[in-house]
Formats: sequence, structure tokens, C-alpha cells
Amino acid sequence: QVQPVESGGGLVQAGDSLRLSCAASGRTFSRYAMAWMGWFRQAPGKEREFVATISWSGSSTYYADSVKGRFTISRDNAKNTVYLQMNSLKPEDTAVYYCAAGVRGAPGSWSADYWGQGTQVTVSS
Repeated sequence: QVQPVESGGGLVQAGDSLRLSCAASGRTFSRYAMAWMGWFRQAPGKEREFVATISWSGSSTYYADSVKGRFTISRDNAKNTVYLQMNSLKPEDTAVYYCAAGVRGAPGSWSADYWGQGTQVTVSS
């Protein structure tokens, strides 16, 4: 089964930085699945929410308002890897972060076809 695999989560203090990585496991994703990739997150007791997405070329990116200016999404297609650089982390960023492939939709209504298992990010105050 094709599935993104996340890494890089952990426990940090408010104001710290963290970088998440996401790679395709097993065989390579289809061009459709790789066209748009992204990150979502789910905090305890809340629904999963969109964080960021990036196009194949990297020329187009979208961010949730809550992370704009603090988080940066990037990708290395040669390594089939997507990154999420998170700076100035806040306690409200605490969540399980999911990598997604085959991201589709539009601002305000993003979804995806392939999901990773998630990686925990905890930000202490």
C-alpha cells in the first residue's frame, strides 16, 4: 500500500523550531499523488485541519492563516520528500501532524487521498 511516512516530531518549548519530513514508503507514488502534497494536523478533541500544501514544482504553496509566516513547506522531488519547517512554535501548534499526498480542493476545503500515520508535535509553554 502506498503511504507517506512522517518523521521529525517531538517535544519542544514555545519559540523553538522543528522540521518534519515526509517520504513515500515502498514504491513511488503516481504523478497524481505527488502533484500536490501537504500537511494537516489534529489536536486532541478537534477535527483534523489543513496546515500547508505545495505543488509539484514548488512554485505554488498555500498555508493556513494560523501558521502563515511561521511555517514553510518545501519539497525535494529527487528524494520524494516533503518538508515542513516550523518556527516560532506555540503551545496551540501541539497536534499530530499528518503528511498527505494527492492533496486536492481549494482554500477552505482541502482534502487528500493518501495519509501517513502521523507524528506527534508537542509544544510546551
